[in-house]
Amino acid sequence: MFLQLFTGMQTWWAETKTRLQDQEGATAVEYALMVALIAVVIIAAVTLLGQNASEKFDSVANAVGGA
Repeated sequence: MFLQLFTGMQTWWAETKTRLQDQEGATAVEYALMVALIAVVIIAAVTLLGQNASEKFDSVANAVGGA
């Protein structure tokens, strides 16, 4: 009985150490974080450029309208 329990605990501990050392799941999380960060940067850039372009179009429209 004790030998079976001891062997079972050793097997469980070895499998647990193997799962903790596995790096495949971390790679997927890293890719997801990179994609999210890239999306935030793109959204910020498009928003900023959109506002600047709108201001330029307004100034050109005012200049053409005043001529």
